[in-house]
Amino acid sequence: MIWDALTLQLGYNATLVTLGAALLGMAAGVGGTFLFLRKRALVSDAISHATLPGVALAFMLMVALGGEGRNLVGLLGGAALSAATGLLLVSWLTTRTRLAEDAAIGSVLSVFFGFGIVLLTVIQTMSAGQKAGLEGFLLGSTAGMLRADALVIAGSAAVTLALVLLMRRPLTLASFDPDFAISLGQNVRRTDLAMMGLVLAVTVVGLKIVGLILIVALLIIPPVTARFWTERTDHVVLIAGVLGGMSAYIGAALSASLPDMPTGPIIVLVGFGFFAVSLLLAPGRGVASAVLRHTAYQRRVHLRQGLLALAHGQPIYERLTLRLLRAQGWALPDGVATKEGRARATKALRDETRWQIIRRDPAFEAAASFYDGLTEIETVLTPDQITEVDSRIDLRAVVPA
Repeated sequence: MIWDALTLQLGYNATLVTLGAALLGMAAGVGGTFLFLRKRALVSDAISHATLPGVALAFMLMVALGGEGRNLVGLLGGAALSAATGLLLVSWLTTRTRLAEDAAIGSVLSVFFGFGIVLLTVIQTMSAGQKAGLEGFLLGSTAGMLRADALVIAGSAAVTLALVLLMRRPLTLASFDPDFAISLGQNVRRTDLAMMGLVLAVTVVGLKIVGLILIVALLIIPPVTARFWTERTDHVVLIAGVLGGMSAYIGAALSASLPDMPTGPIIVLVGFGFFAVSLLLAPGRGVASAVLRHTAYQRRVHLRQGLLALAHGQPIYERLTLRLLRAQGWALPDGVATKEGRARATKALRDETRWQIIRRDPAFEAAASFYDGLTEIETVLTPDQITEVDSRIDLRAVVPA
């Protein structure tokens, strides 16, 4: 059953929903990257929570006009208007009052969401309209979605993704270096508004699939995950789009095969799975990579200290140090240096003496900043500079007889 869902064999509607979710995930991953770079992740949370009153009011309006209230286009339109109102209110509070942005976001988020919950309670007491399933906008649900609804979501997600890709260059510039963007004549404030508009579009389109509570996760988790794998902004955008699309695709497919499970949480859990793998295994920033770097650093420290001990004829009591020296062929089991070990120890002591001369000479101030006890002096000084340093010391004083 799960394999059938992943290979798009559960029927036309399920296939359309899964592909629409994938497009939505790609748009959310790419669009969320700019929020992540601008450090404005909380704005997406405010936008998503501000959609709830719009959904409820749109339902009540359509029922009042004689409809059933379940028209998806109408509900998403109400969500968009409500979210835009919330976004404008956050902007107004931030620019016209002394409230910081996070305080303004918290105020708007809580008030709009609370108002939405009250309206949903009122809707439950109404005798008219098909109110069953409205709670799906909270956590996302694709069960029982009609073909027309699936087409609306898939088409809207595709258009949103196209807009995000179309605007990626000015958005990237404004997110990565806003001062440079201003110097080029770019209106960063207008770019920020465009970014918020794209986030709003992603949020509204994703309400039915992911839900307003969890849509912020689909916007933020993919770029955060992508950041583990690259240092380049354009690569973060690309990887975040791929991860967002894969998370939504797999999550929607699993939800289709497990009808009793809400779609949004499954998509978020799949995205978290990618995050956890990246956190552990990413080559540059992952936990495993950090552990390996730390282990390698400790190994170098032990070898360095062991060689200096051999150079001074001191016994080696640290078992790890002795084991590492033996593994390199520089010491015997009893701690006595081998021929190669004596040569290595002599060079280590000579280099330490050279570093002491360099650190005392203002002429070598730049080179002295590289001293950490482990950096090879040949990578810092030229041969002529090393010869000059050697001329100042009596090597017989530092080289054991």
